[in-house]
Amino acid sequence: MKTLIWKGIFYQSLEYFSLQSDNKNYTAKSKIIGCHKANIYTVEYRILIDKDWFVQDFLIKCEINTIKRIFSGKRNQNQWEINGVVNSKFNNFKFIDISLTPFTNTLPINYLNISENNSQKIDVLYIDVLKHQIRPVQQQYTRTAVNKYLYENIENDFKAEISVDEMGLVTSYPELFEKIAEN
Repeated sequence: MKTLIWKGIFYQSLEYFSLQSDNKNYTAKSKIIGCHKANIYTVEYRILIDKDWFVQDFLIKCEINTIKRIFSGKRNQNQWEINGVVNSKFNNFKFIDISLTPFTNTLPINYLNISENNSQKIDVLYIDVLKHQIRPVQQQYTRTAVNKYLYENIENDFKAEISVDEMGLVTSYPELFEKIAEN
């Protein structure tokens, strides 16, 4: 369906990404390689997403400075099983945000379908791959133009205006990511 490459500016990375579709779901698959500060890393992820853009499950395999780790999550109705354990602090969360990729911004952008000059707050499972943490965060998306969104991380006041294509995939995320190729 779609294949592209993102360049990570802040995380000094390249990401080879593909999005496939069937009658019921989207499947996002990706491979990332990069270095950030003292960390040399590789990441492979697979995310199963329903047609409403809700994450159904994810698997993230990473290696950071030769240390291998896995993050896994499966949504069962409104509960999340994270690395094999049901975690109630993520109940009713529909989205994940993986620190090293702009793809996970596509999920709420496509689901929320916000009209111009409107905004929406959401709760997200934030997966910080380099720190090996999963935690709840609150984010807000404001549609500023047809293909632009103001992204805000409520807990740390981080803001960025991101540009997306017609599929909601990030084309520019200032100082963090740029799409450099697509097929």
